[in-house]
Amino acid sequence: MSGDASTSAQDQNVESNDVSATPDVDAGTPIDPVVEETPSLDTEIDPANRLQQLEQELNSLKQEHEAVQSQYMRIAADFDNFRKRQARDQDDLRQQLVCSTLTEILPVVDNFERARQQLNPEGEEAQALHRSYQGLYKQLVDVLKQQGVARMEVVGQEFDPTLHEAVLREENQEHAEDIVCEELQRGYHRDGRVLRHAMVKVSMGPGPESSPDAASEQPQEGDA
Repeated sequence: MSGDASTSAQDQNVESNDVSATPDVDAGTPIDPVVEETPSLDTEIDPANRLQQLEQELNSLKQEHEAVQSQYMRIAADFDNFRKRQARDQDDLRQQLVCSTLTEILPVVDNFERARQQLNPEGEEAQALHRSYQGLYKQLVDVLKQQGVARMEVVGQEFDPTLHEAVLREENQEHAEDIVCEELQRGYHRDGRVLRHAMVKVSMGPGPESSPDAASEQPQEGDA
């Protein structure tokens, strides 16, 4: 009996503790539910202002797009000019190298021509050697022609310092003043570019002629 009484007393203590742990709630006071606040009509954005704001943003984006596109076009144009300039410079450098090499070959051509003028082979063996020599000369000339090298025609042309190098000037009855009357060394050009200036003799024009009257006025031998 004593054990049952103690058990019931413990149960009462536990129930009293549970009741004290929970807050007091007034049964007559209702609990308000949580309601989200919605903006009133006064705080809503005006459609006209919103449209104006969007138009301003659109204009700003258009300006940025035009600026970026303009910058891109300038960069593209600069790059294209750079590419063309590089290609032109490379082509000029290549032409300079070719012209320099061809210019070094021209003295060999001069030696062939001098030898051809001076040699007069006699005998069958000498003539055969001369023909072989002329074959080499012709092959060399053909290679120069394939590279666009051409000889200048200077005799009878007006003296041009960009093409000719005047070595001598003398009176000449056949050519007027400043006309090339003789070629001393051949000049060559390639595609309008001078490989070597022609060494020439330039006419100073006809000299003074003695008139018949002046000759008749000269005193003769035996005259007093």
